[in-house]
Amino acid sequence: MTAIEPLTPVSEIDIVQFPWAIHTSRYTCPDIARRERDAIWMKCWQIAGRADELPNPGDWKRHDLLDQSFVIVRGKDGKLRGFVNACRHRGNILCDAAKGHTPKFTCPYHLWTYDLDGTLFAVARPDLVGPIDKGEHKLIEVSVDTAFGFIFLNPDPQAGPLAEFLGDQVTARLDAYKLGEMTPVGMDVREELDCNWKVVVDAFSEGYHIIGVHPELLKVIDLQAGNSRHGIFGDHGCAVSPFEVKDAANASLEEQVQAIRDLPSTFPTVAEVLPLFESMIAARRDAEGALLLGEGETVRTILQQATRETLTAKGLDVTSLADDQMSDNQGWFLFPNMFMTIRAGEATTIMAWPHPSGDPNKCVW
Repeated sequence: MTAIEPLTPVSEIDIVQFPWAIHTSRYTCPDIARRERDAIWMKCWQIAGRADELPNPGDWKRHDLLDQSFVIVRGKDGKLRGFVNACRHRGNILCDAAKGHTPKFTCPYHLWTYDLDGTLFAVARPDLVGPIDKGEHKLIEVSVDTAFGFIFLNPDPQAGPLAEFLGDQVTARLDAYKLGEMTPVGMDVREELDCNWKVVVDAFSEGYHIIGVHPELLKVIDLQAGNSRHGIFGDHGCAVSPFEVKDAANASLEEQVQAIRDLPSTFPTVAEVLPLFESMIAARRDAEGALLLGEGETVRTILQQATRETLTAKGLDVTSLADDQMSDNQGWFLFPNMFMTIRAGEATTIMAWPHPSGDPNKCVW
């Protein structure tokens, strides 16, 4: 269903090229945290929200990053722009709330007013201010762009294009899921943790912990090292393990079917696929109730077919997704701090930032 090159088996990856021993100072040293601020957070494209948070001209949201604050706004021309959240006069903060709507930005200190494109529109008591070139006093703009329905922001004045940062491979693979057409639902949690932000990224970038923390997943995710697939795309990466009953080669057909039935306890969205899946299974039983599969069919391929047909019936376009993507979860990491599990029709995103205080032993996720 897709011409995209498949992910690589772990056995074919040169593991030696990666440094596995990382000193604990990377997680605890204040000096390293300060270096990360300058080299990563003030230089790198990073997700700052969803584009559908700001649907109308004048809709804005604030994005704070360590000791810096930015405001992202939908302009009158429909374009998203980002600015340093400070008036050009005396540096007073423009937007104190988390989000809002406004026809113009007015500094509450001296009432300097800016248009949505950052242009200085008017100053209070121009007779007191004296001659001023409004064109020289625009809000300081930062790079903002969108991809996969997310808003990306880069504080670096010399930032290159977002498309270049993501790369063609990442863009093509994630575009296929049509994330921009998905609607945020479910739990939205933001909280502080007593650990470095990289601890969160580390935790969600490996499946090794499933054995101890999520043993219930072992029934439906094949963690055999030789069966996992990986993609390394510059600073970004993707990993996937087959989504089926453990040791499928030695499991009976009925055990495989039951494993699919148990999926909603861990993956609730599978529930809407089960009615069609059950009818497809029933249609393949003989008079005695024995399950007889056709040539090339497996319980996994039946789940994939049921998923494709269910999503298509809902009006979702899944034609660009391969059959494996109808069943398997892909775990994506976008540098520096975004992790996403994604399968046809759904995605869960997790992000971690350094704590505003700069304390390397704290973070916000």
